[in-house]
Amino acid sequence: MNRFAGKTALVTGGRSGIGRAIAQRLRDEGANVYTAQRGADDDFPSFPADFSDPDSPARIIEQVIAQAGQLDVLINNAGMMQEASVDDMSLADWQRSLTVNLTAPFLLIQAALPHLRKTKGSIVNIGSVEGLGSNPGHAAYCASKAGLHGLTRAVAVDHGAEGIRCNAVAPGWIDTDLNLDFIDSMDDPDAFRRDIARIHPVGRTGDPKEVAALVAFLAAEEAGFVTGQIYTVDGGRMAKLSLP
Repeated sequence: MNRFAGKTALVTGGRSGIGRAIAQRLRDEGANVYTAQRGADDDFPSFPADFSDPDSPARIIEQVIAQAGQLDVLINNAGMMQEASVDDMSLADWQRSLTVNLTAPFLLIQAALPHLRKTKGSIVNIGSVEGLGSNPGHAAYCASKAGLHGLTRAVAVDHGAEGIRCNAVAPGWIDTDLNLDFIDSMDDPDAFRRDIARIHPVGRTGDPKEVAALVAFLAAEEAGFVTGQIYTVDGGRMAKLSLP
């Protein structure tokens, strides 16, 4: 397929994990892909970004336009997670999580809107199943991802008449390098793999490429009647009731 020929895409956090799979998928389908994150990206044209800095999003959009002259697809993938319950989390940590996971996507969308209007472009936000449910100790992460899901719907409603679509994907357990390293750090990695596979009706965890496939569909013109939706990619985990 060549669904993105002649189109320019920006993928935040595109150097690794789900972001890397998305960037590769869009490029494979013809897009001119830029990434933005801390540090350089050896595989894509990229811009250094600190998403805790409120000036960073507008600067990145300006750089994409300066180099490519247009923006057709914005993928808000960059994010962070902190382990803390409400009573253990400082205000500074809470605000940092919301700044990176929610405010930065808002500012990127805000800066991108004038350019997406010209191209009738598409936005895909990478949320999480933790915007729908919660694991222990993830108060700020859950709040920020739920907020991102809400922002997705609001942008779709407010800007649909301008030809801009906005959807979100909510991944579950995906085998990113970060998650695989976490498993390998366990006392019994094989037992953990068996246990986590067991909670998924499909009997396994997910691959970043499976998330990227859905993102590419949502960003493409063939999904032109799809907007304001949150798509769960979790192997059926959220659909499965726990045993008594």
